[in-house]
Amino acid sequence: MSGAIVLLVLFAALLHASWNALVKAGPDKLLSTVLVACGSALPAALALPFLALPAPASWPWLAASACMHLVYYRLLAAAYAHGDMSHAYPLMRGSAPLLVALASAALVGEVLSVRQYGAIALICAGVLAMGLWRGADTTPPSRRATLFALFNAAVIACYTLIDGVGVRLSGAPVAYTLWLFALSALVLLVSVVGKRHALADYGRRYWKTGLLGGLVSMASYGLALWAMTAAPVAVIAALRETSILFAALIASVFLRERLGVRRVCAVGLIAGGAVAMRFA
Repeated sequence: MSGAIVLLVLFAALLHASWNALVKAGPDKLLSTVLVACGSALPAALALPFLALPAPASWPWLAASACMHLVYYRLLAAAYAHGDMSHAYPLMRGSAPLLVALASAALVGEVLSVRQYGAIALICAGVLAMGLWRGADTTPPSRRATLFALFNAAVIACYTLIDGVGVRLSGAPVAYTLWLFALSALVLLVSVVGKRHALADYGRRYWKTGLLGGLVSMASYGLALWAMTAAPVAVIAALRETSILFAALIASVFLRERLGVRRVCAVGLIAGGAVAMRFA
């Protein structure tokens, strides 16, 4: 993997942590999530008429991914409604790469080296340690937040593998990504139609946050999907999880969450895994 790809994926990780912080900071986590999804769908819809359609072979994968993203968004909002970002985020993002690594060889046809598996394991160990360690120096984790986050890790692993295949079959990574954001927002809006009046009022107050979060979310996942066309899916998925480094900093500085010495030490494992991934 080239240095340029590594830097792009790390930047995508920073962007991902940033839009998650915007959702966590919002007074209503579900409606904030909907606004972010719509914020990414709006520029996507404006650009789609000027792009060729993805190859038909990718359409089933695109539809499946949009459905999985609906579940992802709902679980994301639930996890943040019941727990700290510094607890839920590591569990969601840390468990997924291991699941991807275990499944990608069979489903995507990729065979990883022993060093790559070692780097993936190191990153996963770091983020899981950060999420699961308990002590007086950290905020006690919520059982509901833990369950929602772990369920979402499985969803993340599923849509990562789906999109890893779909974007390659599409022949048009940019168009695939934009269609994904547009369709994901559409199904999410349909799922909250019963709250349309509350959403309209919420949108009038927080539309700027939603648009900013949407643009950041689009850039983050778009960069990751492009990277999947140039490097193994499991490697990109694991390297992208270094977003926990940025999420920990954002949670501490901007959201005023207590991280504690133990969780800070876990960051070292993640950083070591990122370096190991670079040289694997």
